Amino acid sequence: MRLRGRKGIRENLEEQTDLVVLDPRSYKGQWSKLFGNDHPIYVEFGMGKGQFISRMSHRYPEINFIGIDMYDELIRRASEKARDIWEPEGVTTPPNLKLALANIEYAEEVFAEGELERIYLNFSDPWPKSKHARRRLTHPRFLEKYRMLLNPLGEIHQKTDSRSLFEFSLNAFADFGLQMTNISLDLHAGGINEEHVMTEYETKFVGQGIQIHRCEAIVGADALERYKASRLDKYRM
Repeated sequence: MRLRGRKGIRENLEEQTDLVVLDPRSYKGQWSKLFGNDHPIYVEFGMGKGQFISRMSHRYPEINFIGIDMYDELIRRASEKARDIWEPEGVTTPPNLKLALANIEYAEEVFAEGELERIYLNFSDPWPKSKHARRRLTHPRFLEKYRMLLNPLGEIHQKTDSRSLFEFSLNAFADFGLQMTNISLDLHAGGINEEHVMTEYETKFVGQGIQIHRCEAIVGADALERYKASRLDKYRM
């Protein structure tokens, strides 16, 4: 994938030190200090144009959000989206959002062990050919990274329009011993599910009648205990 960006894009990003992080490796283990608080950190790997992560930061001010992508042009577009979403509040810099230029392959060089609480994988490249399976973001080699980076309340939330990737992911989560919950083969079957912030792709696909698949995988020990307790409470009702 190649993106043709505007002239001077790197200069533009370098000027946005309040929002854009071009050297994320230097903040490994220090992201809470960068945000100036100890709120949970949620990360979207492969944020695209940034609609999801920007709207999430606006909806949940008590959470710190980081959008990750490896293309300068997408970081630029995401920065514009973020500022547009927050502008009606009179906010020029979203206080709980950072946009980082990084390759997910090296996520462990960007985040320390247990530094994250949630990872979002939204409409990741399905890499449909079997020989490319290792590139899928729910391949066991990535799940191993996520397990290291997530804290005891850690979860992975996935959305995709690819049935093959979704089936692969469910099997990968199961083989990895992860508890899955809130599995949906058609998230918006009864109309737009307003509980879920939508990505650009999601908005487009739903408009075309394409089914959206969704799943949450519980990684952290405390998150698993919380899930089990909620299930027991439900059965007692």
